Amino acid sequence: MKRYLFAFLLIFGLGNISAQGLFESAVQSSRGDDVGGLIGGFVRGSAYGAGEQYDFANVFGEVSLTTNLKKDKFIMNSDLRFRRGFNFDCPNSSFEVKEAYAGISTSSFDLLLGEQIISWGRTDGFNPTNNITPNDYFFLSANPDDQKIPNFLLKSDIRLSPGVKWEIIAIPMFRPSEYRYELFRMGDNVRFESATLPDNAIKNSSVATKLDFELSKIGFSVSWFNGYDPFYGFDLSNVDFETGSPVITNQPSFYRKNSFGADLAIPVGSWIIRGEGAYNLTENEEQKIYIPNSDISYVVGLEHNFWGFTAIMQYIGKYTLDYKALVEPLLTDPMNPLAIIQYANDMAIFESATFNRKIFHQQEKTNHALSLIVTKNFAYETVTAELTGFYDITSKEYMVRPKVTWKIGDALEAAVGYSYMDGPDKSVFSYASSIMNGAFLELKVSF
Repeated sequence: MKRYLFAFLLIFGLGNISAQGLFESAVQSSRGDDVGGLIGGFVRGSAYGAGEQYDFANVFGEVSLTTNLKKDKFIMNSDLRFRRGFNFDCPNSSFEVKEAYAGISTSSFDLLLGEQIISWGRTDGFNPTNNITPNDYFFLSANPDDQKIPNFLLKSDIRLSPGVKWEIIAIPMFRPSEYRYELFRMGDNVRFESATLPDNAIKNSSVATKLDFELSKIGFSVSWFNGYDPFYGFDLSNVDFETGSPVITNQPSFYRKNSFGADLAIPVGSWIIRGEGAYNLTENEEQKIYIPNSDISYVVGLEHNFWGFTAIMQYIGKYTLDYKALVEPLLTDPMNPLAIIQYANDMAIFESATFNRKIFHQQEKTNHALSLIVTKNFAYETVTAELTGFYDITSKEYMVRPKVTWKIGDALEAAVGYSYMDGPDKSVFSYASSIMNGAFLELKVSF
């Protein structure tokens, strides 16, 4: 079924090119002229560190070269990054294709193919409907958008009317998010090994579609995603008793899901009400500890301006379907060696399953969290102060991130801030705090 669905999307997108009148008129720039090619980008120096575990978590110099071309009905965009520095105290040189895609654009239809970053959702920072774009959660910098990883995909936008757009996406090859949990100080008896990705085959591809409405008094969308979730769990791959105590090895493991989503944004006077939710359906979760239970994830937010301060307040919730509390194993016969070995194996499974539930925020049947973003502009909008806070009511984890951005000139911008997170013992934030807590500084010149 998935093979035919993927083929349908390809044929459907290509077939609509002629239907929309491919050569009817030229694509115009904002000045009304064809754009032969625009080259821009930036050069920046970025430092993130002074944490408990690493003095230099991520420091680098980077050049970004962007190219945008519009000619007749043909377009291309690219963002190429060249970077050299130190990542978690290790020398690092890299070349990154942030985006690189080409395609066709008419007044009523777009078809784009290549490396693209797609962000769905109308809430801020927490987007249950955004199942497409993976993230490198351990790329630390002043700009959280640096963590976004592109996907190679085919994207089709059909503008049904000035305020209604139908978006269709096909992702032929799976690209997961990136974690560095092997850096966590979880004890000598817990290890993490590299992932084995699903084969690059049509049966492992993902598809998504969204019907988006941007009307005068409301914006909303409904969406569907079927494929591998880039936000994955960990399987227990091995328990080693050679040292006398069990050594647990966890391996990244991936699962497919169906996700039905919706979002909206409604201006009400000087307030903006935002909402977003997704019904996520998984299979075989009782047999595989790395597969989360089916759940309903949702975010409700309010945005308002108070005395020149813009505040975005959000409630983040998750309701886990078919929830069953994990039962900690008991050693029933401490004098029996076989019983001791069985107990150790059962405890390894229990600890790994518990860790996965923390990752998926399914520790309880219903999980609750709050977030707050407050921004204020100063000095004729050349200085922006921002404070981001997050508190997980269920797990008692929290994060605070103050940041100040200064537009020194037309091309030069500076950012400075600090990120701090923590939580109870053995929580994800408590493990991550020694790595991800730290100060950051960035200078960027755009051209």
